[in-house]
Amino acid sequence: MAKLDSKARLRWACRRGMLELDVLFRPFVDEAYDDLSDEDKLIFQRLLEGEDPELFAWAMGHEVCKDPELAYMIDKIVSRVKV
Repeated sequence: MAKLDSKARLRWACRRGMLELDVLFRPFVDEAYDDLSDEDKLIFQRLLEGEDPELFAWAMGHEVCKDPELAYMIDKIVSRVKV
């Protein structure tokens, strides 16, 4: 099983090259990450390994993520900011 990263390491990984992604990921780590299952935490960590343009396209709905686990996590993150 993969190792869970510390929150400090995750906060650092959430510092992206695109402000739009920072605004999605950083609050998610601060406010929702602790409530995730260990499996979902690993999926989130894997998501953070993605490239900014790809992550942005998925989050904005411009492209569909073909990985079901990552698509699930993107939906989970984006649903938190929609009112």
